[in-house]
Amino acid sequence: MLAVIEQALLGGVRAIQLREKDLGGKELFSLAEKTKTLCTRHGASLFINDRIDVALAVDAAGVQLGSGSIPIDGARQILGDRKLIGASIHSAEEGLAAERAGADFVLFGPVYFTPSKAAYGNPQGLERLQEAVEKISLPVYAIGGVKAKNVAELKKTGARGVALISAVMSAEEPSSVSRELLRLLKE
Repeated sequence: MLAVIEQALLGGVRAIQLREKDLGGKELFSLAEKTKTLCTRHGASLFINDRIDVALAVDAAGVQLGSGSIPIDGARQILGDRKLIGASIHSAEEGLAAERAGADFVLFGPVYFTPSKAAYGNPQGLERLQEAVEKISLPVYAIGGVKAKNVAELKKTGARGVALISAVMSAEEPSSVSRELLRLLKE
């Protein structure tokens, strides 16, 4: 995984979310330290999924919180204003609540079907993404089934960007795929 992360960073990716929910604290901390070293070397930000303790221990840029995580306002009390807090949302209403609670940005999804998000329900689609973008003043990033072929339609919604896993992790050349996705986002 670290080799793929480094390839993505070489391709221009500037934020990595470490989302290893099945690792114990010691293993996650070790992986986070190594990932933070890579991110620092490439001028990228590291976000840790759910684990505020690990984010603080490795001086990550912030955390990504889901509905089962510590509440955003509680995380803000621990992290202060210098760390970023992202919130995973599935509706504009959840996004507005995250905004009121002190989140800095939101990941909206899943927009399209993806096996990694299947447990969270049906895809939300472009219309619900657009609604979230229009109602929430925070940066909204699309997640879930994002591929190069759908970047143009995601951009039309006004989403700030995309977050993805499989398009890069499963690629034969993660740096090339990362470069291509970034090019499409900038067009």
